[in-house]
Order: sequence, then C-alpha cells, then structure tokens
Amino acid sequence: MTDNSLEYKAPTEIKSLDVISTYELEKEAEFVIPKGGYDYISGGSGDEFTLRQNTESFNHKGILPRVLADVENPETQTSILGHDIRAPFIMAPIAAHGLAHQTKEAGTARGVAEFGTIMSISAYSGAKFEEIEEGLNGAPRWFQLYMSKDDEINKDIVDEAKADGATAIILTADATLSGNREKDLRNKFVYPFGMPIVSRYLTGTGEKMSLNNIYAQSKQKISPKDVRFLADYSDLPIIIKGIQTAEDALAAIGVGASAIWVSNHGGRQLDGAPGSFDTLESISKAVAKRVPIIFDSGIRRGEHIFKAIASGADIVAIGRPALYGLALGGWKGVHSVFNYFEQDLIRVMQLAGTQTVDAIKHTQLFDMK
Repeated sequence: MTDNSLEYKAPTEIKSLDVISTYELEKEAEFVIPKGGYDYISGGSGDEFTLRQNTESFNHKGILPRVLADVENPETQTSILGHDIRAPFIMAPIAAHGLAHQTKEAGTARGVAEFGTIMSISAYSGAKFEEIEEGLNGAPRWFQLYMSKDDEINKDIVDEAKADGATAIILTADATLSGNREKDLRNKFVYPFGMPIVSRYLTGTGEKMSLNNIYAQSKQKISPKDVRFLADYSDLPIIIKGIQTAEDALAAIGVGASAIWVSNHGGRQLDGAPGSFDTLESISKAVAKRVPIIFDSGIRRGEHIFKAIASGADIVAIGRPALYGLALGGWKGVHSVFNYFEQDLIRVMQLAGTQTVDAIKHTQLFDMK
C-alpha cells in the first residue's frame, strides 16, 4: 500500500492534547500521519535552509524582562479587519488537511471556531465549503485564492467564497509554481483525494495529481492588475500573502491591498530566502501602519508571537502546529494547540511587563546579532 492510493489512512482519533511543546507535537505526528502526507506537511524546499531559518531567525532578537510593570492577567484580545478575536493569532491557509486527519478542514475549522479566532480556507482544500461550514458553524473565515488563468472562473470562486461568508480574500502571490520540494519528489507524492474548490479549472479533480501539476494549471503571471481586479470585483478586503520585501509591500498597498501578509510560505518555496522574521521589521517600517500586517512562517512558541508583534505584525498565523494537533486529536487537538499558544503568550506578556497586545506593539526588542 502507498500513500498515493485510495487507501491513504489518515488518523481518526479525536481527543484533547496536553501540549508542552509544538516541536514535540511534530515528532509525535510523524508516527500517525502516513509518510507521504507527513513529508508534504513538514517539509520545505531544497536544502530546507529557509525552513530552518524561519524558527532560528527569532533568536536574532531578544525580549527584555520587565519588573515593577504593574501587570497582572495579561489580555490577549485584539481585532483585525473588523473582527474581534480572542488572541492575536489565526489559522493560516494550508492545503489538504485531509492528509493529517479524516475530518479534513472541517475538523480544523471546528477547533479554530471553538477557540474564537479566524479560519483561513485554502483554495486547495480537500473539503467543500459546506463541509467546512459544519465545523465553523458561522464563525469568521477568510478565503485564500490560487487564481485560475481564466478570470471568469476566478469570479465564480470568489462568488462562492462570499456566499459561504468569507469576509476577506487572501491572494497568495509567492507560489506561482512549486518550490523544489525534494521529499515530495522522492515520495512521488500525489494528493490522495480531490480539491473541490479548484477542480473547475484543473484537468482532473486534484486526486492523484502532484503539486507541480496543480500549480502549472493555476495562474503564474500574478501582477498588480490582479489585486485591482479582485478588490473591484469582490468588494472585500484583499490581503496579499507572501510579501518578503518592503518594495512589494508598498506596491501591493498602491494597488488596493487592505492588508499585507509577511510570509515565505513556511520555507516551501525559494530556498535560500531569509527567515520570514528577519524581513518583518523593514517591511513594517515601510508600511508605516497604513494597513494591518499579518505574519507567518516559523511560529512555534509564545515568544515568537510576541517578537513578531513587537516587530510590526498586528497578528500572526498558525500553520503546521495546528495540523499536527489535528493529526493527533482532531478538532480537539487543534483547540489544544491554540490554547497552548494563548497560555504561552500570556506567560511571555507577564514576564515582559505587557498588559495588552497594544503594549507588545510598543515594546523594543534587544538586538542579539
């Protein structure tokens, strides 16, 4: 039996987790997710230099402990694009949650909704909007788009996302083709199930297709015109994801982006790129609070969330750790991971003398380089 057959056996257990470290979760998840699926979720491109830098770059800045700060029971609540959320983090858009658990995106959605934050739905979801809604039960969601080469199809997908309740469109701009994902090539990995949202522009359903094949059928020539098109057609906030330079951030804002998402796709695209955290501060200075900034790539601890916000992010997005939680405990595992991040962030806020998320934004980090 191979992972690429119809017999792909994703985990099914639903239980709460005692999360001590998300790094430990990753190791535990390797034992329950079939190899092809695990390597797809956990792996990066090339030598995985950028994947490693995403977590290591957080060590380039330190948090100064503060005393006599008159802080007790720090408050993690914040807001983003009109949504009040329980803590300054959301679910990142990730393809194919069914590789981690049989409940697919519906399981992740329930864990995110029960926690009290925003679910980002990937166009490469293995579940239909209706199935994901069963988990969300009306909770807020954003929709992440990989554009078709046909704008009429893009309109249909956006219409469907809006009808489902999406309150923002995330345009992922850094994945016009697949990075050099050697583990997937070595495993001859193909998706064991279809992708119902984008199947309308694939020569197939997505089932038994490689990521290279799927990317090749999506739009490669992403330009500022696409941002304007989506903003005008959708009448929703457009978030540009995959920003890694100040120049691209300013270009996106100039054509109507409502938010900037600083990310290097979790180290899955251009290997040799810097850790996402190392690019954040310069982008934040250039953006100068004109639009909100979302950050992902490498978030594993409360300290990472704190440092990202202190460096200019308004919120961060949780990616792989949520899928490891999903694999180990279904929706309850996702909920446990989000609870872990909340409690870990509260601990850091207390020790750093910050009562609120706004206070984190005014915190000066220490240069460790």
